[in-house]
Amino acid sequence: MPCAKPRVGLDLVEIAPTANPPVCKIVALGKFRYDISKHTKDKKPASSKLKEIKFRVNIDEHDYVTKIRHGEEFLDRGNKVRVQLQFRGREMAHQEFGMQLVEKVRDDLSSMSQVEMEPKITGRNITMTLAPLPASRRKRKFTVPPEAPDQSEKSSSPIPA
Repeated sequence: MPCAKPRVGLDLVEIAPTANPPVCKIVALGKFRYDISKHTKDKKPASSKLKEIKFRVNIDEHDYVTKIRHGEEFLDRGNKVRVQLQFRGREMAHQEFGMQLVEKVRDDLSSMSQVEMEPKITGRNITMTLAPLPASRRKRKFTVPPEAPDQSEKSSSPIPA
């Protein structure tokens, strides 16, 4: 029978020291450390990204609610949200309307976030940054209403029975 060759450059590494008996493995120590670092990196949650929602002063109510829903979705996923309001032309003459809108956004998203950077006017923009609240304290206000069951099958004729 051929004899087994000794493995050069490999180490005896203890994998599970608390097991009975302890578990060991013959591996290259550098590769083993690399695999462990990759494994712990995969477990780490992704850092929060910064998402942006842009508004204009004369936004319609439906468009406003849609953008607020997007903001809630971003915050629910743990991302920060930058709210940016842009002025055009003569809208700059009434910056108070823009500040009112940004304050309304802050109030509407208050159940999901806290203000990280207060509203600030820079040039033709008003910018505010919101950070998400801890997951246990988040409460959505502007969720999409569930669709009602289709009633068209029951009453197909326009004349009531």
